[in-house]
Amino acid sequence: MLTETEGRAAVKLARKTIESFLSGGEFPKSQDLGIDLSPVFGENRGVFVTLTEEGLLRGCIGHPYPDSTLKEAIMDSAISAATSDPRFPPVEEEELKNIVVEVTILTQPEKINAAPEDLPDKVVIGKHGLIVKQGYYQGLLLPQVAPENNMDSIDFLSHTCMKAGLSPDAWVKGAEVYCFEGQIFKEKEPEGEVIEEKF
Repeated sequence: MLTETEGRAAVKLARKTIESFLSGGEFPKSQDLGIDLSPVFGENRGVFVTLTEEGLLRGCIGHPYPDSTLKEAIMDSAISAATSDPRFPPVEEEELKNIVVEVTILTQPEKINAAPEDLPDKVVIGKHGLIVKQGYYQGLLLPQVAPENNMDSIDFLSHTCMKAGLSPDAWVKGAEVYCFEGQIFKEKEPEGEVIEEKF
């Protein structure tokens, strides 16, 4: 788990990375951003960066697995969320003052070993995020998605299947389901105070 200070640094790192990239057009060096990073940023962690504008999603991309250091994963995800989310046009530099930056630090995903009919009971809304895999298909929804959209565990499983490009009932028909937890840090308003969000 990250401390509040580390969480603030994570969000600041994401925002400063986007600002630097949009103004200069190249991937910045973390030491040039002037943020004090604790040793946890050198550990391999999964992470997602979410951008919202006036309460609506504006970009969300991340590293589901701990395949790079937290620092690198935040910086890479921040730029990707701002410029490479296929659902949205790239963020413009002047837009940033209207955008709230959110960073979710993930635990290692673990497969839920349960019969399909028992899966909904294993999913804790507000605590668990989900990954559904079947063949080449894979979809992920962060823990905050279910409470923010008033989903129960069956809705959540079905929506994760659809995110993977599968039918909503794929979780009943043998798709693999993994759960993970996330620690969420976000700005209260654009460029504002950073809080840890709990559900």
